[in-house]
Amino acid sequence: MTFFPRPPGLAVFLNAGDPPLDVLDDIADMLDECGVDVLELGVPFPDSVSDGPVIRRSADRALAAGTSLEDALGFVERSRSRHRRLRVVVLADWAHTVRPRSMDQVVTAVAGSGAAGVLLHGAPPRVRPELYDRAGAAGLPVVTTCYASSSPQAVAEAAAHASAYVYLITHYGQSGAGPAPDPAVLRAPVDALRALTGAPVAAGFGVRTAADVERVHAAGADAAVVGSTVVACAEAALTGGRDVTADLAALVTGLRPHHHRSARSL
Repeated sequence: MTFFPRPPGLAVFLNAGDPPLDVLDDIADMLDECGVDVLELGVPFPDSVSDGPVIRRSADRALAAGTSLEDALGFVERSRSRHRRLRVVVLADWAHTVRPRSMDQVVTAVAGSGAAGVLLHGAPPRVRPELYDRAGAAGLPVVTTCYASSSPQAVAEAAAHASAYVYLITHYGQSGAGPAPDPAVLRAPVDALRALTGAPVAAGFGVRTAADVERVHAAGADAAVVGSTVVACAEAALTGGRDVTADLAALVTGLRPHHHRSARSL
């Protein structure tokens, strides 16, 4: 499976249940038509220390609506056959979603939904080997993470176990905050990953505009990940009574104005 066939690739984040799942069906179809490569679909969880207020509000709304892992995977299962390009990666939190069940139960369920991959948020080092083993046995690609300033050991682990792609986080802090990516700073960690793995590298945090996407590409990454900006756009549309799918279509099209092609032409 190729996650980013035509760099610069684009991944976007939304929480399952915010917007509501019936609206998310339409959004996913639109993302596919707009040539977005990956939807990182969050199984909502509270009090994320790595997320800023925009994504935390989104998670709170989704949780208030009762959105569960099963709801998120139901969305994946019913929508995946419609999409020619879009791949859905399920982001699940260790403490809120995985630990109350079991690694085996969650990995089996995610794989059974037809998701293209899994990203385990907040997993302590001691449980990661089980994730890699269970996901490998289930044929479920894993997204690993590391920071641009991570230790060589952390970079090596992320590279060794990335069967989907490596999510390179451009800076410490919360999502939705911090500076735009600097190609001069990102080039070294991208090159370090390239030396260790053939998996794609997707960089996120601080990616808000088409210029930011170009900066990520200039650093040698395969794709950019846009999270808080996408969630904020959806929030503003819902609050303002506008068509959230139309607003998001304008946003994602504008993120790659020189590279955009409809999936219908691929």
